[in-house]
Amino acid sequence: MELKKFARELRSNMTDAEHHLWYYLRGHRFFGLKFKRQKPMGRHIVDFVCLEQLLVIELDGGQHQEQAAQDGERDRWLSKQGYRVLRFWNHEVLGETDAVLEAIARALGKL
Repeated sequence: MELKKFARELRSNMTDAEHHLWYYLRGHRFFGLKFKRQKPMGRHIVDFVCLEQLLVIELDGGQHQEQAAQDGERDRWLSKQGYRVLRFWNHEVLGETDAVLEAIARALGKL
């Protein structure tokens, strides 16, 4: 399946954790920065990215334990492109939202 089409489908079928975090990141709400969701980058699709700050945010559910090798490959590729990658578990986003937002703000140099 074409990457852009698949990314569109992912945007339409976000997880609860993705929906929750997107509420805080969308519309320049987070320190006035623009974030995109389910963005194709190379041959990967990242959950969230702030292009101007070269920051990628990935949310991991239970299935990501089986995908550790692929996640590592994706993280290395993104790093070579100059991006920093933050990873959070879905349960962290849903249950510890303030801590997740604080970690993102720190990575952006906003705290």
